[in-house]
Amino acid sequence: MIHQIRNTVKYLARKDYKPFLKDLKKVYQAPTIKLALTNFETLEKTWGSQYQIIIRSWRKNWDELTTYFKFPAEIRRLIYTTNTVESYNRQIRKIIKTKGGFPNQESVRKILYLATVDIIGKWNAPIFGWKKILNQLNIYFDREI
Repeated sequence: MIHQIRNTVKYLARKDYKPFLKDLKKVYQAPTIKLALTNFETLEKTWGSQYQIIIRSWRKNWDELTTYFKFPAEIRRLIYTTNTVESYNRQIRKIIKTKGGFPNQESVRKILYLATVDIIGKWNAPIFGWKKILNQLNIYFDREI
């Protein structure tokens, strides 16, 4: 979902960011797939003539984008907002980008190690609503704790 939203934003005029994204949020945060489709059709009526390429992209990818509606709301939020691997890569790129160069391979290994230790240290933060999410995961996958 986040990739589709990022792809969408690159085609928006600056002045349309907030109103368009407000309407789009009603699509991907809808409680049901039926309401999501209704909200998407409203978005299409409002913005379709101005941003045909965006609407076409969402229509083309609709089945993949709406897969997470099969899950309860608590799990959906976790699915479309969390991407640990991307976050890790972004933080590593940020650290490496600020360095001019590396004298040898050992220095690269050391900085990657230290960066990884720092990044992993931040993963201990609790996920908002984790107990409710865990409960829903156990119900959905029919498992006991």
